[in-house]
Amino acid sequence: MKIAIILFNLGGPDSLEAVQPFLRNLFGDPAILRVPSFIRGPLASFLARRRAPTARAIYDKIGGSSPILGQTEAQARALEEALAKDGGNEHEWRGYVCMRYWHPMTDAVVRSVERFNPDRIVLLPLYPQFSTATTESSFKVWNDLATFKVPTKIIKDYPTEPGFIAASVAMVQEGLAQAGDGPKRVLFSAHGLPERVIKAGDPYQSQVEQTAKTIADVIGGGLDWTVCYQSRVGPLKWIGPSTDAEIARAGADKVAVVIYPLSFVSEHSETLVELDIEYRDLAEKVGVPTYVRVPTVGTHPLFIAGLARLVRNAL
Repeated sequence: MKIAIILFNLGGPDSLEAVQPFLRNLFGDPAILRVPSFIRGPLASFLARRRAPTARAIYDKIGGSSPILGQTEAQARALEEALAKDGGNEHEWRGYVCMRYWHPMTDAVVRSVERFNPDRIVLLPLYPQFSTATTESSFKVWNDLATFKVPTKIIKDYPTEPGFIAASVAMVQEGLAQAGDGPKRVLFSAHGLPERVIKAGDPYQSQVEQTAKTIADVIGGGLDWTVCYQSRVGPLKWIGPSTDAEIARAGADKVAVVIYPLSFVSEHSETLVELDIEYRDLAEKVGVPTYVRVPTVGTHPLFIAGLARLVRNAL
């Protein structure tokens, strides 16, 4: 049996020239820019032009492009390997990277899957916590463009999936060890959302908190931890507390910071620039004794094993 697994992710510009069209695609998504459709197109183009210089400067700091495609491809190949190892040759597993705002985008992925001609399809978002702005947006575009007549299984979310949690625990514990002796605080940092999105019923914030509590409970030992949110843009009120405010609080309390981006499963500008450069500089300025940034789970074997379990259970 041939099984196609569609791994959904955000995507990122593959060159500095791609930054503005990437932003236009982002702001053109009705799940992101929640305004009437006749306004959205012109407004998306305006916002992309306005933000492009700042965004290009960010990507310039990490080599001029986003690493997210290569990392997501590595996750797809690792997942294929894990599934084949678990089940021998009973199925032919094929992982497809499907990006929302830059290539490979949904229309091209649908054509690739058509050529594979699978017997089953599994939709697997690389967003452990569900949000209308990420998972639901990707699913909607897929459903609009895909006309497959084969059974399709959906993995909606997995905020406390055991493999994801186990990988996270192992990596946070490594970060705690790197922080050395003395008081330390774990900041579970997630990408923020406008408060009105959560008030409209989006479960993202509650699922982020579930992930953080589950990790903290497994680590135990009276762990000092908090959840915070990064990457705020625009004039709307966003969910909090903000990551920069929590770093400032840690500085005032004179505790080391171990920061883990629990809503990201691959590295991109929000981790490599915002966490590694901007927030590290902030931590130094506000007197944080030690600042340790825990990597994303990436292709950690426990995380990949968890994704494989999710796929098999879905089938």
